Amino acid sequence: MAEVNFKQANESYAASFGDNGRLSIPPSKHLVVVTCMDARLNPEEFLGLNLGEAHIIRNAGGLAKESLRSIIISQRLLGTKDVIVIHHSDCGMLTFSDEQLRSKVINAHPGDTNVSEAVNDLQFGPFPDLDRSVKDDVAFLKNHPLVLKEGNITGWVYEVETGKIREVA
Repeated sequence: MAEVNFKQANESYAASFGDNGRLSIPPSKHLVVVTCMDARLNPEEFLGLNLGEAHIIRNAGGLAKESLRSIIISQRLLGTKDVIVIHHSDCGMLTFSDEQLRSKVINAHPGDTNVSEAVNDLQFGPFPDLDRSVKDDVAFLKNHPLVLKEGNITGWVYEVETGKIREVA
């Protein structure tokens, strides 16, 4: 495992922190970005966003359903309007099914009924088609009664091979 000196990295970060502690809690661009937790993605950088400009919500696959609670808080309490959903090429969510992952977890804990029951209650949300998953997430948000309709909800794919994004219509 790679050693990372978080304390030293933070000292360096804090030394140039400047006035960032005075940023307002609501993001200045009134934007929510829902994207994947993949370590190869740096959404602030590839979208040209600065600290304090957007809420970045990340989870495995960048799934809208899993982000719903945060989106509602962001919109209703912190004034965001626009939501962009960004999935990406070469995503791990394209590589397995719920049953495959359940079997892997259960096989790692033979005979443990607590693990079997817990994992069988989970939906991991893998998807076989990248563009379809983006369209489904955008439709889910546009049709959800708790998501505000004042802003735009759009879907994108980030290409990990090139660093470019493309809109999914």
